[in-house]
Amino acid sequence: MTRVTRERTEQTGSSMAEAVQSQQVQFHLGVIADAFTEIGERVKAATMGSAFQAIVDVALHHVPGTAAASMTTVNDVTFRTVAASSEIARQADQIQYELGTGPCVDAILDRTIYRPRDLTTDPRWPEYGRRVAALGLRSMLSYRMDIGPALIGGLNIYSDQVDAFDDGAATIGLFLATHGAIAASAVAERTKAEQLEHALASNRKIGMAVGILMARHKVTETQAFDLLRIASQNTHRKLRDVAGDVVDHGTLDVAPPLRDT
Repeated sequence: MTRVTRERTEQTGSSMAEAVQSQQVQFHLGVIADAFTEIGERVKAATMGSAFQAIVDVALHHVPGTAAASMTTVNDVTFRTVAASSEIARQADQIQYELGTGPCVDAILDRTIYRPRDLTTDPRWPEYGRRVAALGLRSMLSYRMDIGPALIGGLNIYSDQVDAFDDGAATIGLFLATHGAIAASAVAERTKAEQLEHALASNRKIGMAVGILMARHKVTETQAFDLLRIASQNTHRKLRDVAGDVVDHGTLDVAPPLRDT
């Protein structure tokens, strides 16, 4: 083979490798885009719990090689599984919590990503690897998720095959963990806003009821609130519901219904 021919062959091989790599990148970007869309659609009206489950389900379906997935949250020093694709994933998580170490726990504490390629031989988690192998799990991806100021999580992706997750799968998992944290944070903020709005609406109605009672019965603010409280206790109804009757109908039932004996 002449030098020119060899150089052309090398250039052709290099171009083919670059083309394949480009195609792989485009494939992964497509998967990531589809996963983002699915997460977005599922968390639009989701509660916190269903948002966590949506993240797990999307990871299970979109990260190549995944056999099970779960999501962990930590409150102070307590780890718990808030969503899982299977009981095996929950059991694998629980082993980490009991040991106080493992890819998920350590990814959260160390603020990093772990990808043990063979859990049975990884020297970082020998006991965990031995126990989780009994569940049929051999490799993992573990990501920390910063969901909010008071909420930290972790995305755990399990496989029943050794070295199941290549760089492409790890990249997809990373994007899902990042986007999932943003989506879960939005749900948390929306839930908090809804709770606050509900509380303010309830308090406003109570305040209005107090003002109506003060004007109608010439009582003090404290006395008016006491009347609402007594009515709530005697009729076994919530204070805001009693206040609603005063605002909507101008009535206050302070005594329970009497029954003939």
